[in-house]
Amino acid sequence: MYDYDLLVVGSANADLVIAVERRPGTGETVLGSDLAVHPGGKGANQAVAAARLGARTALLARVGADAHGELLLDSQRTAGVDTAGVLTGGAPTGVALITVDPSGDNSIVVSPGANGRLTPEDVRAAAGLVRASRVVSAQLEIPLETVVETVRNLDAGSRFVLNPSPPRPLPDELLAACDPLIVNEHEAKVILGEAGGADAGERPEDWARALLAKGPRSVVVTLGSAGALVASAEGMTRVPAVRVDAVDTTGAGDAFTAALAWRLGTGSSLAEAAAYAARVGAVAVTRRGAQESFPTAPEVGAL
Repeated sequence: MYDYDLLVVGSANADLVIAVERRPGTGETVLGSDLAVHPGGKGANQAVAAARLGARTALLARVGADAHGELLLDSQRTAGVDTAGVLTGGAPTGVALITVDPSGDNSIVVSPGANGRLTPEDVRAAAGLVRASRVVSAQLEIPLETVVETVRNLDAGSRFVLNPSPPRPLPDELLAACDPLIVNEHEAKVILGEAGGADAGERPEDWARALLAKGPRSVVVTLGSAGALVASAEGMTRVPAVRVDAVDTTGAGDAFTAALAWRLGTGSSLAEAAAYAARVGAVAVTRRGAQESFPTAPEVGAL
């Protein structure tokens, strides 16, 4: 019996958001909206998204001893996330600078701050928390060696989900643990490498096949408005997108990953989990912000 349905090991940032009519070019200044400050970071976002859906969720992360850190902790606790694994200090809380254009698309620059100080030693110290979780999810806004250490501390029956964002080449040990590896087109091509990405072909099925050959047990390729592709040794399946009017895509990928990870832990197949996750992501993009846009299970059911 696991104490948690999902443990998220990852980043926690304060999102500083400005709406703009268009993104500035090189050397250009544009005027934007008033600054809005929201709790964010891929790890913190995933934890809140899962907890809102009803998952027993915990977060292993690091924040600064500052106002942004308190904002993040308050958001986690309000959503029902267990924050016993959130460490404090070592550097200021991470910050994401986000611009959002009228179509809802965003551009993001991240200052990792305390996220860069979440170490393998921190994971080893929290090994009991890792082993008490049915599914463990991670991203790459924390040091890669910390993610690798997380895999080394998994319970034998746990499942590991990785969204390698921001993308970088991954060691074989980490790839072999992924079930699934969740990537968009850009992330897929980075992980495949310059030569591998060029040789993989232009279809998502080609990217998924090439990624599976690198060792993951399963792969999910997210395709935006075209839905997603799920792939494993059993075959490949397209999952259609849910049509909605997007307002802000910030955090939508995190909501998708969290929902998929949680549903896998409940016994859903990969395709079933991805279809549910697509509905969760669809609700999220109809609202502004990251964590505050994430739906509850009844809201997903009403879509």
